[in-house]
Amino acid sequence: QVQLVESGGGLVQAGGSLRLSCAASGLVFSDYAMGWFRQAPGKDREFVAGISYSGEMTDFGNFVKGRFTISRDNAKNTVYLQLNSLKPGEPAVYYCAASLGYGFPSELTSSYDDWGQGTQVPVSS
Repeated sequence: QVQLVESGGGLVQAGGSLRLSCAASGLVFSDYAMGWFRQAPGKDREFVAGISYSGEMTDFGNFVKGRFTISRDNAKNTVYLQLNSLKPGEPAVYYCAASLGYGFPSELTSSYDDWGQGTQVPVSS
């Protein structure tokens, strides 16, 4: 059974930084593209960043504008999301997702097979 467990969330001040981690188990991690999404109450999940199975290809949501980076460590079955220059009012729940597919990141939630429970990243002004 695939499990994705996010960690590293917490309250952060505007302009601050945080690194999220997502530990995966129950899958051959190096076969999967991984993605991060975020969601505000009452809104759809929004693509934040994705990384290919090898880590060679990455993709980011248009709003990121160089503030975030995504990386992975296949030896540790873990994907990371570095958040910088966070803004008040940004969607606060971040989700990790795994996609077997073609091994390349997708911006579509429907491309992902498994999801974590989410981690909260509220940004104070």
